[in-house]
Amino acid sequence: MAVVSAEDLTEAGRRLNSFAIHLLRAMHRVDAESGLTPARLSALSVLHFGGPRTLGRLAKDEEVTSATMSRLVDALCGLGLAERGPHPDHAGMVVVSSTDEGSALMRAAADRRIEVIAGALGDLPARERRAVAQATSHLVGLEERVRERVSRR
Repeated sequence: MAVVSAEDLTEAGRRLNSFAIHLLRAMHRVDAESGLTPARLSALSVLHFGGPRTLGRLAKDEEVTSATMSRLVDALCGLGLAERGPHPDHAGMVVVSSTDEGSALMRAAADRRIEVIAGALGDLPARERRAVAQATSHLVGLEERVRERVSRR
C-alpha cells in the first residue's frame, strides 16, 4: 500500500475545501427554489434533521444571536413551517420544532440537491464516477474527525 505524504494530504485538503465552497455556492440556486431565505432554510434544516430544540440551542447551532433566531423562528412559524411548544422539563422554556409542512419542504429541498449532485456524478466518466462513489463512503469518518479538530481549536 502506498504511503500518503503530508504534501498529498495538504493537497487533498485544498481540493476538498475548494469543492465544499463551490458546491455550497452552486446549491444556493437550488436552495432558492424552496422559497426561503438561506438563513430560514438553514434554521429549518437544523430543526428537521436535528430535531426539536430550544431557541437558545438553535441560535447557538446556527451561530446567531437569540434575537436574530427569534425573528427567524417567528417567520418560520408564520409560514407554518415551524412551531413553538412548551419544554417538557422546564416550565417557561420553549422548544421549537419543524411542522409536517416544514419537514416536507426540507425533504423536497434535500431531494433537489441530491438530484443535481447525482446527475453531475452521472455525467462523469465511468472510472471517475466509481472512484467518487467509493470515496463517499469515507466522508462520514472524515466529517467526524474534522468536527473533533474544530472543537479542539
